[in-house]
Amino acid sequence: MAEKLKLDLSLVLPDVADERDACVGRLTRLLQAEGLEKVHLVSEDGGTRLCLHYDPQQFSVSRVRELAQAAGAKLGNHYRHESLRIDGMDCPTCATVIEHALQRMGGVLEASVSYAAERLRLEYDSEKIERPAIVRRIQALGYDVLEPGREAGWFAEHRELILSGVAGLLLLAGWLAGLAGAPRGLELGLLLGAYAAGGFYTLRDAWQSLRSRRFDIDTLMIVAAAGAAALGAWVEGALLLFLFSLGHALEHMAMDRARKAIEALAELAPKTAIVQRDGVEIEVRVEALQRGDRVVVKPGQRIPADGQVASGNSAVDQAPVTGESMPVDKQPGDKVFAATVNGEGALVVEVTKLARESTLARMVELVAEAQTQKSPTQRFTDRFERIFVPAVLVGVGLLIVLPPLFGFPFAVSFYRAMAVLVAASPCALAIATPSAVLSGIARAARGGVLIKGGAHLENLGVLTAIAFDKTGTLTIGKPKLTDVVAVSGNEERLLTVAAAVENRSAHPLAQAVVTEAKGRGLTWGEAGEVEAVTGKGVRAEFEGQKVAIGNARLFDGESLPEVIQQHVLRLQAEGKTIMLIQVDGQFLGVVALADTPREGVRGVLERLHQLGIRKTIMLTGDNEGVGRAIANTIGLDEVKAGLLPEDKVKAMEELGQRYGQVAMVGDGVNDAPAMARATVGIAMGGAGTDVALETADVALMADDLSKLPFAVALSRASRRIIRQNLWVSLGVVALLIPATLFGWAGIGVAVLIHEGSTLVVVINALRLLAYKE
Repeated sequence: MAEKLKLDLSLVLPDVADERDACVGRLTRLLQAEGLEKVHLVSEDGGTRLCLHYDPQQFSVSRVRELAQAAGAKLGNHYRHESLRIDGMDCPTCATVIEHALQRMGGVLEASVSYAAERLRLEYDSEKIERPAIVRRIQALGYDVLEPGREAGWFAEHRELILSGVAGLLLLAGWLAGLAGAPRGLELGLLLGAYAAGGFYTLRDAWQSLRSRRFDIDTLMIVAAAGAAALGAWVEGALLLFLFSLGHALEHMAMDRARKAIEALAELAPKTAIVQRDGVEIEVRVEALQRGDRVVVKPGQRIPADGQVASGNSAVDQAPVTGESMPVDKQPGDKVFAATVNGEGALVVEVTKLARESTLARMVELVAEAQTQKSPTQRFTDRFERIFVPAVLVGVGLLIVLPPLFGFPFAVSFYRAMAVLVAASPCALAIATPSAVLSGIARAARGGVLIKGGAHLENLGVLTAIAFDKTGTLTIGKPKLTDVVAVSGNEERLLTVAAAVENRSAHPLAQAVVTEAKGRGLTWGEAGEVEAVTGKGVRAEFEGQKVAIGNARLFDGESLPEVIQQHVLRLQAEGKTIMLIQVDGQFLGVVALADTPREGVRGVLERLHQLGIRKTIMLTGDNEGVGRAIANTIGLDEVKAGLLPEDKVKAMEELGQRYGQVAMVGDGVNDAPAMARATVGIAMGGAGTDVALETADVALMADDLSKLPFAVALSRASRRIIRQNLWVSLGVVALLIPATLFGWAGIGVAVLIHEGSTLVVVINALRLLAYKE
């Protein structure tokens, strides 16, 4: 009979980002070729494990472990994975240029560049290409690779702004030289210097784009500047390149601000941890922590790794991860997260996740990925640019050639064509959406909401209806004692008898009764001769009396007193679970239990309606009565009850047909199929479950619905700003083209308005970083 061995995937393939990597499939095939019966992945304890099935007659446990480690090492040496920090990118086109260049290199298997995160995710075959060759190729394109521990210096971070400043000074000097009647050679030399400084990065990006067979805004600017020089309008051409480079530099600095809002999250995690090993406490880097290590967290310190409390009690500020405003009490067995702040008590935390697997690390990684995913608006503007830019070049060419055929002076025609070229360049349009998406996602993450892409950010803003799972989403997810009705004796006696008998049971309903009794300060002795009656209840002996506690079926054949029947019917109509308590044949009364609504959920639903959500719907597997009772309590519009997981999928399809854009809010596990059918899938408690982080489009990091209105409102604000930016960028182009075409505005005016609009849309987008609901 086959036996199984489970190993952490991160220990076998330490450089692989996740289980979707191609190396996981290679590892599986390699190990099965060694004679193992089956190799697959399983998810356990928040991590991914490699499960190895083997014949113990052929392999020992140690031999299987050796095979796995050897196969992992072999693949790790052959297929290298790198995450490189790229310096020098000043626009989204730069990322595309790097990707295209690397993907054409033999041996490079994957090259994905995030302009927003300044990161290159790389996989290559080390037998076909070496890392230095890849780095040299990147450097040949005009960019740099920042090795770990090396930061870009002040000059490197501001070189674009410095060159722009130099261009401005040379332009000013050349203009003044012309006014002062200085030699033409001096004036021209200063203006040529302004051209070189202002056009350095623009020319580089235009050349790389042309090599990639793409026309972009940089190409238009270089053509316009060259055209101005050909006309002898050196000052206007230099002004064009100066203002364009200044706009780019300021835009890059503004984007850095949004980028650093996310990097600041990653910096919250401490660099070292105090670990208990062999009876002594030693300080190690967090990267060296292993699962099972026990770390000491003193009052006021940040927790270094995800884990669970082994000893100690304290209140922990979880705001960096979940966005919760109030500290959360922690005791042995409770989960804690890296980068959260310990309160006044000392804690010993057992590590459950490696540093790179922590919730914070995963959150930062997912946000960086989200910033690279284009929203529908951005995809539209990209398509528009691909058609518009070549069309502008053709139009400008016709504007140069056709008017002279009808007697129009060539110099005037050429100048106006260059002015139109500047006016038509959609710089503001190119940055209008990415800047807003970057800022919106960064602000959401800082508020404890993970939005996994621009598409989901926009889609949240157009929702007309939201469907909710009931258990654990709208409700607490655990039964709570809601009613104690004594018909003989008093409530204390009734509850004491019930708690004494139910104390012996681990059933959730029984434990809810015990919890309520303890909360009221009641005490009781031990019940004896406890007999569980499956599906009905329990019988026992307590203080010398026969006790029976359960539902009505436990008392089949007995006549229930009318007062008991009335209470049972009333409480069942409210959707509650009923337990009857009988002592020596006499009914003491009834207790009722229910899964109660979360605190504040009614206010959340009211706020969603204020934001424009027309319908809120409950999807539940419970019966109609239970669902309707909860819905009436919290103010839901509609209830769909008795649904299996596949029924929820059909319900989402139907809701989509009725209401258009519908979100689904659940736990990210049982509701995953229904969430996949929704316009936006929203998972609760993303900090506590890896599944929620992976499956949802949006994850509320705290197990708290109050973040949902914030996410919807932020999304609506993001859509407003994107629309404003589009109107500004397209409006400026629409006004400038006829103004330059008819000679009402020259190149200088066109450049000023054109670059001014670019800065306006970036600054407008950055307002999202300071968004408050």
